[in-house]
Amino acid sequence: MAERGRPRAFDRDEALRRAMEVFWEHGFECTSMSDLTGAMGINSPSLYAAFGGKEALFREAIELYGRTDGSLTARALREEPTARASIEAMLRDNALVYTAEDKPHGCMVVLAGSSYTTRNTAIRDFLVEMRKGTTEDIRRRLERGVAEGDLPAETDTAALASFYTTVLYGLSIQARDGASLEELGRSIDTALSAWPA
Repeated sequence: MAERGRPRAFDRDEALRRAMEVFWEHGFECTSMSDLTGAMGINSPSLYAAFGGKEALFREAIELYGRTDGSLTARALREEPTARASIEAMLRDNALVYTAEDKPHGCMVVLAGSSYTTRNTAIRDFLVEMRKGTTEDIRRRLERGVAEGDLPAETDTAALASFYTTVLYGLSIQARDGASLEELGRSIDTALSAWPA
């Protein structure tokens, strides 16, 4: 029995990585299908067949980002021995990636949906939920810090999580605006000086 259709003539993983970089650089709204197909080295029918369309491709690209360049926050919160060390590693490790010369600057989850139209509220809502999830992950790490004695028992962990999330996302915007790693480092030093005594 003959095989149906032709085999894929491209590396799906590599095409997805290239799409991730385009979305990361330009955002969902400003990325055209021709931007994507050009970067991915495929035609529109192949993109639709392999990924299901622009929105599905974007969601998959965000998932890839979360497993690669965007995984530093989860790693810091999971692996560092104290709450303060977790927050410091989260900020410093992300600042390093945000300013890397070989990647788009800033955080894809923060910047890729910063402009949207009413046609794309699903993308905005998707990214809002991801960012809220990060804040909740930070709050849980701070709660663990209270339980382990790293933080005073009276610490308002929700407010502190919101503060350090704001710093993290602010670093992303500063990096996109051209701030250097050294400049981001000074902002991080100031933010860490607000750590509860």
